[in-house]
Amino acid sequence: MSVSGTPAKVSVPTGNISRQRGISSHMQDFLFHKLTFSFALLVLLVLAGIVLSLIIGAWPALQHFGPGFITRVEWDPVNDEYGALIAIAGTLTTSLIALLIAFPVSFGIALFLTEICPPWLKRPLGTAVELLAGVPSIIYGMWGLFVFAPFFADHIQPVLQETLGNVPVVGALFQGPAMGIGMLTAGLILSIMIVPFIASVMRDVFDTCPAVLKESAYALGCTRWEVMRKVVLPYTRIGVVGGVMLGLGRALGETMAITFVIGNAHALSWSLFAAGNSIASTLANEFAEAESGLHMSSLYALGLILFVITFIVLGAAKLMLASMSRGEGAK
Repeated sequence: MSVSGTPAKVSVPTGNISRQRGISSHMQDFLFHKLTFSFALLVLLVLAGIVLSLIIGAWPALQHFGPGFITRVEWDPVNDEYGALIAIAGTLTTSLIALLIAFPVSFGIALFLTEICPPWLKRPLGTAVELLAGVPSIIYGMWGLFVFAPFFADHIQPVLQETLGNVPVVGALFQGPAMGIGMLTAGLILSIMIVPFIASVMRDVFDTCPAVLKESAYALGCTRWEVMRKVVLPYTRIGVVGGVMLGLGRALGETMAITFVIGNAHALSWSLFAAGNSIASTLANEFAEAESGLHMSSLYALGLILFVITFIVLGAAKLMLASMSRGEGAK
């Protein structure tokens, strides 16, 4: 106690405070690391569980039919004869049609919104494009069946038959009865569905390109197309490929919209006007009605094949980006 009667100040060593703060920070880092690691591990465990369940469910069909299940055309639930070729061909055909149509349309939308659109129109138009992505797929399917398919059969398919149907090589793709539903209709509906996804991603990645790069190109006399092709696209190619893969993944796995307009016929035809089937539509139509164990296992096998197709597509995209990066480094 001091002479004046005031209590003496107790000094706390600063080393203890620093040590306590260090222990607390270390504990927080440790918990944060383990928590985020558990989240990432959970994703891998869920993915592994999905693959394992598909393999277990598909094993009886794969064991019964062997590797030829992929190339078999038969799909006869009455006689328990199944093959995946028709569903695989329908899935790949409709997805390819959708991507061929949706990619240039999405690129044009994103280019207009980022480079040409006046400021007062950019926000409402961009919002409208994003709202299209939120429309349920069954709505697209109902609209495609009751509105688009009759219009397509009466006004578009006859024109395609009279023009492209007479071309020697590709004419077989546009021949046959104009029913309105079929592979081409399904591809067109899919393209409408995936345009908002690809366009939204492209618009966002185009906006990430620094303005100084574009302004420098304009100062050198480049046109808008040259700026997009030589400046924006090289800078944002990873995001563009990601947007395309997002749309392709939506097209490969789409179920209800395809089920409405593809025709649901287990048949192969060169004509895009003919009815067909896809993996997703086959699962939607028959999974709840499968009676025999081999039928159910064949449906699981179709789901496994769809997973493998998606994995191959994503892997090819990664390899393409890696090859582009290596080529750019070599230059």
